[in-house]
Amino acid sequence: MQFKAFEEGIEVNGQTVYAFVDGMGKFKSLGEQYMSNVGIGAMKGGKWLFDVNGWYPQQAWLDAFSTIAAEVGDGVLYTIGRAIPANARFPYGITDIYSAIRAIDIAYHINHRKNGKGCLYDAAAEIMYEGIGHYGYEQAPRKNFILSVSHNPYPCAFDMGIISAMAHKYDTKVMVIHDDSKPCRKNGAETCTYLVSW
Repeated sequence: MQFKAFEEGIEVNGQTVYAFVDGMGKFKSLGEQYMSNVGIGAMKGGKWLFDVNGWYPQQAWLDAFSTIAAEVGDGVLYTIGRAIPANARFPYGITDIYSAIRAIDIAYHINHRKNGKGCLYDAAAEIMYEGIGHYGYEQAPRKNFILSVSHNPYPCAFDMGIISAMAHKYDTKVMVIHDDSKPCRKNGAETCTYLVSW
């Protein structure tokens, strides 16, 4: 289901939160207002004061997504998702479309933390901690096809944007579609399934 954190105490880093504002393009000031309205940064004298190095409650960020979905729609959520790879921290070693799609789940965990402690991915030990769900990766038996099942509290269109942006960085012929034959978080399901082919 979209817009509801899986656990209390989850935070997202400011660098990732900024993607929300950056993804608003010409309407960045509107994005800043949405962030301020949920307590992420504050508007003072017409300027948004925000610490890009800070950490912010995931639920507040999800509340901003919910407002965008209701007031503006999925197109903006998709655009915000496409801004994530340019703003969030991603692991090293991404060399092709396969490693790009696999890296989304690692990056997701790098950019979140729980109860004020370090991020949810320990690169040295290669341990991923739970509490936020996952971006799945399954390489299908046929060539040039990846299946990604997203089980997290973010909106479907946002995830479609992230997956599309990462795939297009490594193959311009790629097509990313939502598998409408499977459940969707927009309809209250726990997961969405995306098909990546080229």
